[in-house]
Amino acid sequence: MARAPLLQLTDVFLTFGGNPVFDGLSLTVQQGDRVALVGRNGSGKSTLMKVMAGLAEPDRGEVVTPAGIHVGYMEQDPDLSGFATLGEFAAAGLQPGEEYRVEMAAEGLKFDPDRPVATASGGERRRSALARLLAQAPELMLLDEPTNHLDIEAIGWLERQLADTRAAFVLISHDRAFLRNLTRATLWIDRGEVRRQEKGFAAFEDWREATWAAEDEARHKLDRKIKAEARWAVEGISARRKRNQGRVRALAALRQERASQIRRQGTAAMALDVGTQSGKRVIEAKGISKSFGERVILRPFDLRVARGDRIAFVGPNGAGKTTLIKMLTGEIPPDTGSVAHGTNLEIAVFDQARSAIDGEVSLWEAMTGDPEMRVSGRADQVMVRGQPRHVVGYLKDFLFDDAQMRAPVGSLSGGEKARLLLARIMARPSNLLVLDEPTNDLDIETLDLLQDILGDYDGTVLLVSHDRDFIDRVADTTVAMEGDGRAVIYAGGWSDYLAQRGEAAAEAVPEKAAPVKPASESPAPRTRPSKLSFTERHRLENLPAEIARLEAEIARLNEFLANPELYASAPQRFAKASEALAERQQALASAEEEWLALAERDEG
Repeated sequence: MARAPLLQLTDVFLTFGGNPVFDGLSLTVQQGDRVALVGRNGSGKSTLMKVMAGLAEPDRGEVVTPAGIHVGYMEQDPDLSGFATLGEFAAAGLQPGEEYRVEMAAEGLKFDPDRPVATASGGERRRSALARLLAQAPELMLLDEPTNHLDIEAIGWLERQLADTRAAFVLISHDRAFLRNLTRATLWIDRGEVRRQEKGFAAFEDWREATWAAEDEARHKLDRKIKAEARWAVEGISARRKRNQGRVRALAALRQERASQIRRQGTAAMALDVGTQSGKRVIEAKGISKSFGERVILRPFDLRVARGDRIAFVGPNGAGKTTLIKMLTGEIPPDTGSVAHGTNLEIAVFDQARSAIDGEVSLWEAMTGDPEMRVSGRADQVMVRGQPRHVVGYLKDFLFDDAQMRAPVGSLSGGEKARLLLARIMARPSNLLVLDEPTNDLDIETLDLLQDILGDYDGTVLLVSHDRDFIDRVADTTVAMEGDGRAVIYAGGWSDYLAQRGEAAAEAVPEKAAPVKPASESPAPRTRPSKLSFTERHRLENLPAEIARLEAEIARLNEFLANPELYASAPQRFAKASEALAERQQALASAEEEWLALAERDEG
């Protein structure tokens, strides 16, 4: 049976500064769609979302939403002006009594609804905007980089909410694992054209490579045809006084077709250079700890970092990952213990806040104004890995164009700011690279290139990230900040960490010879090896929290439905809340049955 459309774009044309962003774009989003929206930075993903949300008007074409359909949009930089607290903003538009939805979202996304807007960080503002969208429960959700500023736990919570929702959604994200786990279709923006495939992001890269291979083959055939026709035209001049004018016009048309083809944007020409090789021992930390007042950030902890190690630091926001790295690099002292550095260390830092770049200066000044990069006596050149380069040429390696050279850094997108910071870092030789959330805002192609560069880098890498896929691809060791100041070292990346943590929890205590006891005493129960797989064990451990969450949601819904005037005054809200209550009661029953079955199997 055909699904009803929730949003339809027909022959949309949109330009910025004379250059068409979309020309003749038509697409439909239907009930149940779970769509990944992908494309290079600057290709128009966020612009397309704003058109879909009705926040940007196309120059031509129609954007139609059926009557009664609510389209919700979460933008990257929400405007919270006019609201006193994050919770007040998140609850805007909800009916009285529905504030519990904001409370549930705030708990999952880890922000305080009572936080004043004036003192809230950018990440907290984004989380409140995401909570607002989830609380409104629209039929279609448009999500622009929702995982930015979320830690891995919050990303997992959001992933579960979107997996369980009945709403359709279109999703922009750099997080491969998030896209793979959630999407069933892909919209790909490439050089102003929007293609659609009815497969999720997991199939995107194969589709992209096949599309480009077919495009290259067609271009090769066109080039050969133009060559052959051009040869005929030259030879025809001497062979005949009167040439076939139709073939001449056809040759001109072929050349025009070839000239009109838009070349694919290349990848940034990024490279890392290890200058002086560091010693085999890069960092040795012994018994280091840190507290701020009564809050324990890190209990005594030992870590040895050897040359060439790739170490990822994971854990919830606020657990102390960045603080630990700053202690390891010597930026802040530990309260106890010692940190010793090896010889010849040259450290380069990519910081999460992008604080190394002044938003008021131009891109040109951001590069030439750095005394460590400036070429003496030359205002237009920078030193790149020991060689002078013209600032424009070097920035073009990172996909910046001439028009951006004198633009303020503050006008750049998040992905462009990340590329600019990478350009500064990669201009200098280094042998210890510190990357604090480097994947935020980067497109898939740039992430691929960064991963390859780190794979070839001869130095040492300390990485803070919430991108599970990137950690798996880069890290050979994971340090998990597990709460209460505990830091635990695991071999491998994110998936290896999950497996080892699960195995450690499920590992049976070795049996020992039981001591002789009086007959009146019952023998101590023996520990049995677990009969569950790792996945089942992990599920058994997580089910109690899921059951508690469902019970809390059911209690809130029952409280909401207890209003005797609700049915008469707001029958639609009563119906929606009743439907939500039935869904959660069914989910609770299923979760309890699953827990009981797994627990019985585990007990043998």
